[in-house]
Amino acid sequence: QVQLVESGGGLVQPGGSLRLSCAASGSIFRLYDMGWYRQAPGKQRELVASITSGGWINYADSVKGRFTISRDNARNTVYLQMNSLKPEDTADYYCNRNPPFTRGTGHYWGQGTQVTVSS
Repeated sequence: QVQLVESGGGLVQPGGSLRLSCAASGSIFRLYDMGWYRQAPGKQRELVASITSGGWINYADSVKGRFTISRDNARNTVYLQMNSLKPEDTADYYCNRNPPFTRGTGHYWGQGTQVTVSS
């Protein structure tokens, strides 16, 4: 079973930057379309950036021009570079396959990494 471990979150001032990393186990990571999702307090989880196995990239309108997703298949890792952060970017961030991995009757999610944008 795939395991996902997110890291790189923290507290940052508006306008600042963070780089999130997600390490995935498994030898076929390179075949997966991957995404970064976020869930703000009281809101549903949303997909903010995705990258296919072939390198096609899409962003949610709310992060376009500020966030950059990338992947390193040799390291089984996907990244999210976040620039010009805004308070509304505050959320728990998760990586997952796009669509998410299933496990049992639901979806599998890692522990996520918390991003707080505040002065």
